[in-house]
Amino acid sequence: MGFDAGSRSAQRPRCGPGGARWRGRAGPSRGPRAGRQPLSAGLRGRREGPSWPHPAASAGPAEQPRSPSPSAPAGRDRGARPVSAMRSSSAWAWQELLALLCSVWLWVGAAQRTGPTPTAQSQGPKLKFRLAGYPRKHNEGRIEVFYNEEWGTICDDDFTLANAHVLCRHLGFVAATGWAHSAKYGKGVGRVWLDNVNCGGSEKSIVDCRSRGWGNSDCSHEEDAGVICKDERIPGYMDSNIIEAEQNQVEELRLRPVVSGSRKRLPVTEGVVEVRYKEGWAQICDEGWNHKNSRVVCGMMGFPAEKKVNRNFYKLYLERQQLSYRLHSVACTGNEVHISMCPFEFYKGNATAACKGGMPAVVSCKPGPLFTTGSALKKKKQGQQQGQRVRLKGGAKAGEGRVEVLKNSEWGTICDDRWNLLTASVVCRELGFGSAKEALTGARMGQGMGPIHMNEVQCTGSEKSLWSCPYKNITAEDCKHSEDAGVRCNIPYMGYETMIRLSGGRSRFEGRVEVALGTGSNGRPAWGLICGDGWGTLEAMVACRQLGLGFANHGLQETWYWDASNVTEMVLSGVRCAGHEMALSHCQHHGNSLNCKKMGTHFAAGVICSETASDLLLHAPLVQETAYIEDRPLHMLYCAAEENCLSSTARNANWPYGHRRLLRFSSQIHNHGRADFRPKAGRHSWVWHECHRHYHSMDIFTHYDLLTPNGSKVAEGHKASFCLEDTECQEDVAKRYECANFGEQGITVGCWDLYRHDIDCQWIDITDVRPGNYILQVVINPNYEVAESDFTNNAMKCNCKYDGHRIWVHNCHIGDAFSEEANKRFEQYPGQLNNQIV
Repeated sequence: MGFDAGSRSAQRPRCGPGGARWRGRAGPSRGPRAGRQPLSAGLRGRREGPSWPHPAASAGPAEQPRSPSPSAPAGRDRGARPVSAMRSSSAWAWQELLALLCSVWLWVGAAQRTGPTPTAQSQGPKLKFRLAGYPRKHNEGRIEVFYNEEWGTICDDDFTLANAHVLCRHLGFVAATGWAHSAKYGKGVGRVWLDNVNCGGSEKSIVDCRSRGWGNSDCSHEEDAGVICKDERIPGYMDSNIIEAEQNQVEELRLRPVVSGSRKRLPVTEGVVEVRYKEGWAQICDEGWNHKNSRVVCGMMGFPAEKKVNRNFYKLYLERQQLSYRLHSVACTGNEVHISMCPFEFYKGNATAACKGGMPAVVSCKPGPLFTTGSALKKKKQGQQQGQRVRLKGGAKAGEGRVEVLKNSEWGTICDDRWNLLTASVVCRELGFGSAKEALTGARMGQGMGPIHMNEVQCTGSEKSLWSCPYKNITAEDCKHSEDAGVRCNIPYMGYETMIRLSGGRSRFEGRVEVALGTGSNGRPAWGLICGDGWGTLEAMVACRQLGLGFANHGLQETWYWDASNVTEMVLSGVRCAGHEMALSHCQHHGNSLNCKKMGTHFAAGVICSETASDLLLHAPLVQETAYIEDRPLHMLYCAAEENCLSSTARNANWPYGHRRLLRFSSQIHNHGRADFRPKAGRHSWVWHECHRHYHSMDIFTHYDLLTPNGSKVAEGHKASFCLEDTECQEDVAKRYECANFGEQGITVGCWDLYRHDIDCQWIDITDVRPGNYILQVVINPNYEVAESDFTNNAMKCNCKYDGHRIWVHNCHIGDAFSEEANKRFEQYPGQLNNQIV
């Protein structure tokens, strides 16, 4: 058999700890270079001892005779020179023997590492998984993996819900409902074992997913990933992977009311503090317990403050109960957001005989104004709102949103530099909620408009107001609205979600709305339907909020396709919501006197919910900069008249002679929400207008009004959405919607649509308006046809002064951009009372 001398190094067998090569085929890499496996290789086949080929299998296709190389010396040709051929054959025999010995050596070495049988080799290293961190429940937390005799974490780079599905199944849960990034559950310790994990979701093990390899990561523990698993165990799951909590960990806490009158009343503001332990609940010994510990517990329960409790009353009552203590020596500073962050000790052994000198810890909390019951509720709410200098915007439910602060009578946002849970908790408590559950960065609750008032806010957690914390002022280079800070606060459990449900939908986010009113003969809630008459977006927003499903995409008055329930009785009609209520029971309705035009189940109310929503805002300065008056000839206004863009007196004009006086301006509408703004109707139902030769995707997209100071309307206009598209976008955002060629209409998040001043209907007909002082008002999406995260910022107002020939437009601003005092000043200036120029 001939061989090429030039390729000797590629064909000669080489054995040693680095691996074996034979005819260019590389054996599995081992040792310190094992972590450098290519990304495409993933974690497949990574064993603690690589499996090597059996010696008998070493001779294979690679040993087939090769044709002589045309460039090889003549002495290498076996047919021409028998002597040389014999020498070559002898050398080959030695080479075969050496290869055989190396293979045997490698086989024995691998067997010593991986066990005596091939079965043991195929199983790979024993992996364990656990959830850790705080604050969390038993089915969520930082994901940690035990590999190579060491616990470590997983980096959040390229992390997806599919990865979470695989990891939750490792933990014994059926699936994942979400995942968390940026060490939401705290920073882990030890190695970051995996990075750039890429699972499809159906893998049986994380080992089968692609990644950079074990221990090969460029992440810090600030990027530790977490998972939220569905609270449903895999049937027959054996706890081979025990969900281990850190030793200093309290997963769940509750207040157990013991007074009979307060057991059914929500929220629970007073009771025995209990922690989840195994399958039940255990108490905390109150030796050394003080108001600081109570403050932390109340914050976790959604209350801003604690109050004194009658300890002697509870001592007499609890002496007769069987108790099981879990914690003692709790020593909080009062600023912690979770009791797990406080120093404490666990009881060991027989906990029933513990706490000899004390009793179970009892706490009483003060509820915030949203959760206060009784006659003082309205007064308390009004008092807080008047002096409020902090607010939340853009959140789906109470206690979450983008943080905005009032400075110099103007609302602005906060930059997220150094934004943390301590600072977020000060915001939450100031607004009447508990401690912070999350400190959100990167405009997770949508971008604000206007000034950014604060940066690098550093609270200790004990401050009564955010304005008492040290902070830095903003310069133009510091921050953008893409860095707006937000919060999610702990709020009291009210049980609203147990009084509503959806049926018949394709997913849990949609369906026919069913509500529980009273109890049936079996003692269970009696479910009924809501009449679809008058049901709209605002009512659907409240329903989705009560369900805990975010925002409303659509409120449906007919539900023909969702006939999957045996509930057929209408129990509620005339529901009218403002959109901010926490439950449908807080909205106006007909009560017991049901009044529904169509009583069939197909005419029951339905909703489609979404976790995100758009948020439209008008760019107020552009209106002020572009406003002017034009006298336009009537012969150029036929199409505008057809679309009702002129005042009613235009019908009596001497067409086509004469003119109409128009107040014209440009409007630039931004989407600062977290979802694209799309027309309610699909393309199949858009209306074609022959005169202007375009489609209308929404009949009324904006209202234009000219008001007197007392709010009376003297002129009006409206704009149909004949073309909703992305005119321009922020630097890092790509356009998605374009009207050309019957394209899809909408406004992408981070983009804006521009209606220029020189297009038809972009005006108010002021032909009949007398000189005086007025208010120009522009309202986007006035009929709430499309759901948004915030409707309070859809109106823009300007001061106008009209002398019969010229108009001055000034002080344009979004409706909720100023304080109440500034808005009152805005409506009062010289000459306004008699509505005449002075």
